[in-house]
Amino acid sequence: MGLSILGTGSYTPEHKLTNEDFTEFIETNDEWIRTRTGIRSRRVADGEPTWYMGAQAARAAIEAAGIDPTEIGLIIDTTITQDFCTPSTSCIIQRETGAVNAACFDLNAACSGFVYALDMAHRFLKTEPSARYALVLANEQLSRITNYEDRSSCILFGDGAAAAVVEYKADALYSSHLGADGTGAKFLFARTALPASPFIDAEKAAQKWDDFDEGIIGRYAHCMKQDGKEVYRFATQAMPKAAAAAAEKIGFDLQELDRIVPHQANIRIIETAMKNMKLPMEKAVVNIAEHGNTSSASIPIALDEAVRSGQIKRGDKICLVGFGAGLTYAAVIMEY
Repeated sequence: MGLSILGTGSYTPEHKLTNEDFTEFIETNDEWIRTRTGIRSRRVADGEPTWYMGAQAARAAIEAAGIDPTEIGLIIDTTITQDFCTPSTSCIIQRETGAVNAACFDLNAACSGFVYALDMAHRFLKTEPSARYALVLANEQLSRITNYEDRSSCILFGDGAAAAVVEYKADALYSSHLGADGTGAKFLFARTALPASPFIDAEKAAQKWDDFDEGIIGRYAHCMKQDGKEVYRFATQAMPKAAAAAAEKIGFDLQELDRIVPHQANIRIIETAMKNMKLPMEKAVVNIAEHGNTSSASIPIALDEAVRSGQIKRGDKICLVGFGAGLTYAAVIMEY
């Protein structure tokens, strides 16, 4: 009941935003950011659409896999910062890659999205004999929904994309666990940027949204807001929980893992989650210093860089694990 990754690819914008750059418009400094987050810089798009970043990553993954894109039977895109309400970003990726035989849909599980999508691809390929490969990609432009007047959160986020071509492999190591806690939805969210309907009753609408303490008005009304303490508390427990649940399904010992690729949200979260899993930090793939938090693109960017740098090699037992708005959490254990 396995899954094999045939090729990975990633794309990050050229424009780099360093910690020092933030000192020009908010009260902060490089040391404060680095010691609290582990981030030194992040890439931000200065003209690339979200779909364009995804297409670049997808092409690199297809090239690395060495396959004909017409053999791809499914494309799943996990962006939360899509360029269009419709069509789906996955349909645009199909157009850009020539994967003309692929079914396409987008999946929103926030920062857990790539892991969710890998598992959906596994289930699809296992039950659809006509589909040989699936393309799973994450492309995010969080600079679109970042409040750059909020000094506590604007320093965290970056833009980028990554993708993987996968195939079903019956005898390969594989297990997964997906979960969510919707009661925590109010701790990390971004309202849609769509204008209100002309039929909206403002007083009635306000009553329905009482559970979400937005606190963001004007130009940043659609931007992310998070309760950092609650998110930290959730993340440091949810990632170990997801990894342990996936391992338990197949009687796998997490100590046998060669590498863990966690969501790159905050270095302190990664360190605490690894400690809770009783695993050394040396096994964690960490690239947050140069990318920041790129939501669903975070895990696959780290995966691609680890593969291309030799940190992850064929035969390695790996765990991809993340958490995100929703609140969602997910883990996949597999052999690379």
